Amino acid sequence: MKTKPEADSLLGHLLELRNRLLRCVIAVLLVFAALAYFAADIYQLLAAPLIAVLPAGSSMIATDVAAPFFAPFKLTFIVAICLAIPYILLQIWQFIAPALYGKEKRLMAPLVISSTLLFYAGIAFAYFVVFPIVFAFFTSVAPEGVTVATDISSYLDFVLKLFFAFGLSFEIPVAILLLVWTGTVTPATLASKRPYIIVGAFVLGMFLTPPDVLSQTLLAVPMWLLFEAGLWLSRFYTPKPDPEPATEEEQQ
Repeated sequence: MKTKPEADSLLGHLLELRNRLLRCVIAVLLVFAALAYFAADIYQLLAAPLIAVLPAGSSMIATDVAAPFFAPFKLTFIVAICLAIPYILLQIWQFIAPALYGKEKRLMAPLVISSTLLFYAGIAFAYFVVFPIVFAFFTSVAPEGVTVATDISSYLDFVLKLFFAFGLSFEIPVAILLLVWTGTVTPATLASKRPYIIVGAFVLGMFLTPPDVLSQTLLAVPMWLLFEAGLWLSRFYTPKPDPEPATEEEQQ
């Protein structure tokens, strides 16, 4: 007769992990199913910043026969993952919470919420601020006689790369808080490395964005400002040194 594995056993943890991963997959699929009907509208919303600055008489094109069908659904699936992130993080939190101390639980919950909001903020910053500037610049510098007609699949890959870059870069304050809270670095040490951080932000912007100075600058400057914000907040999360044990003379 088979016995049910204990919750604290390795098999119990693996079963719980499987169940929570399955819930995450189901959540993403349910959101995708709800949005699939609006796939074309979602892609049109994503393409709006580029279409707004295209020359008169120009439009986006599809160089692949199946691109008009697959590109909107690919975007919709990624949107479904982004919308399901809070539930996915909740499942991760519920899986690791039993292994955390009370102090760690009090810190991790705000960090999970703030990291989600910061990721969304990075995507919003890219869509509402970066895209209009970058696309207006690209279309304005096209040589005379060249018609700007962007392929929908190439455009999707381009904007998804920017979304990921800005969403990830907006997590810098959370990363700094974790480093300081765990005692890996101190705020004073980070402040002393500020010149290297600024150079590193531009180098990272060069790798995460398309090969143009404008996109790199629009990513590097917010990264530097987010570093400064994280550095300021980290002063309130600096771990206190453990009290020194009393000597024999003090105990008497």
